[in-house]
Amino acid sequence: MTSTMTAWRVHRHGEPTEVMSLDAVDRPAPGPGEALVRVLAVAVNFPDILLSRGQYQVRPDLPFVPGIELCAEVVEVGDGVERVEVGDRVVGSHIGVLSQYATLPAALLHRAPASLDDAQAATLTVAYQTAWFGLHRRAGLAGGDALLVHAAAGGVGTAACQLGAAAGATVIGVVGSEAKVPVARAAGAEHVLLRSDDVAARVKEITGGVGADVVFDPVGGASFEASTKCVAFEGRIVVVGFASGEIPPVRANHALVKNYSVVGLHWGLYAQRDPGLVDAAHAELVRFADAGVLHPVVADVVPFDKAPEAIELLATGSTTGRLVVRVGS
Repeated sequence: MTSTMTAWRVHRHGEPTEVMSLDAVDRPAPGPGEALVRVLAVAVNFPDILLSRGQYQVRPDLPFVPGIELCAEVVEVGDGVERVEVGDRVVGSHIGVLSQYATLPAALLHRAPASLDDAQAATLTVAYQTAWFGLHRRAGLAGGDALLVHAAAGGVGTAACQLGAAAGATVIGVVGSEAKVPVARAAGAEHVLLRSDDVAARVKEITGGVGADVVFDPVGGASFEASTKCVAFEGRIVVVGFASGEIPPVRANHALVKNYSVVGLHWGLYAQRDPGLVDAAHAELVRFADAGVLHPVVADVVPFDKAPEAIELLATGSTTGRLVVRVGS
């Protein structure tokens, strides 16, 4: 292996195509507890946009390598690493993977399911883990529940629809346009609404006036407000993110009167606080993938030199499923 590699780096904060450059840099070496991987594919995520703009909760020192989710092959391990071995195909999430090689804590890596190709496997960690923890750990989704999923044609939305349907819930998806309806339906949404509809009224109609037992909301803003109007008695609204750009107020008096819960989900905290739960969730996701229940929706695979354009496209909100950058072969 050569001692240098190519990596995308953000040199100043702004829009990806304006602030990212493809640079030749030194290839890193794994330290104790780390693994060096050859990156095969990187899934584009909304935090990549926020990282580029300097708006993410973590602000790496400039210049930095973006990218937070990958499928890769282990090529070297540091001292004390037994979790993965050289030659393993792995998936994981860590800032700084949009490069030909990357080092990650071995504790953050999981073996990739053989049933998924590199592009599909690259999307397995963030969206599906977020959906899993949101639906099962935070909201206690049960068979027969009515599940309302906002942005149901997006990356995390399609994951939530698939896992909700697998759990036996009645999935109601909300999408931004007619073109996205088939995507949400294919992911498991039995009913698909447009964001321009009276979402609260339609949910009540579909559920016979009961409302949604669980709401999965990566959008915020008006979507959250609509959810508070149609959440069921003892329902749970899971706050996943604010893709709308608007952080909605949570009215404690309204939650009290209607007897519902608003719960937050910061999936990254689980890797820090209780990584065993992440391992258990991954094992379940692999089982679903191998059984054909889980189907990552990869809308497009773009070449490495088009990574900034892919990140910027995600920011428009026009995409469905996942965008993946192919790095190696």
